[in-house]
Amino acid sequence: MEKENLERCSWATTDLYKEYHDKEWGKPVHNDDKLFEMLILEGMQAGLSWLTILNKREAFREAFDRFDCRKVALYGEDKIEELMKNEKIIRNRLKIRAAVTNAQQFIKIQEEYGSFDSFLWSYVDNKPIDNHFSTEDEMPAKTPLSDKISKDLKKRGFKFVGSTIIYAYMQAVGIVNDHVKKCHLYKS
Repeated sequence: MEKENLERCSWATTDLYKEYHDKEWGKPVHNDDKLFEMLILEGMQAGLSWLTILNKREAFREAFDRFDCRKVALYGEDKIEELMKNEKIIRNRLKIRAAVTNAQQFIKIQEEYGSFDSFLWSYVDNKPIDNHFSTEDEMPAKTPLSDKISKDLKKRGFKFVGSTIIYAYMQAVGIVNDHVKKCHLYKS
């Protein structure tokens, strides 16, 4: 079957969404660099469409030193002002400052757990949660697990990590597989 004729989750409507859907969304991520990137991008997405973020993702990677958490953690006021002038990214001072704070806290978790991956995936005993939704309307915006992770991250000083953002993050990094039953990537 050709890729264009495959059934997908109904939100995968554009070429960029289809590529993201087929290659990334719901696939387990265990690389700390990628986990950091997605955490920052999910925070940047708050109040916006994910398509906006996907369209700007390469610009974000350039602006944020390819999401090297150790570099982002050291950003000072000069760098924040530089980012505020970058028309290719989301220029929201609170979100940019949150990225710096989150980088600092991300490193602390790496030091405590050996990796952010170990910390995050311990919530699900290193096994993705495969949901069995027929339609996207059945998907929750948040769950008791996203509430728990959100609360833990907030307690540690992270910003822009509310339960809804964290649930979207869990979907993005494959902790949760929410491909609907009709989708070619659904796992029964």
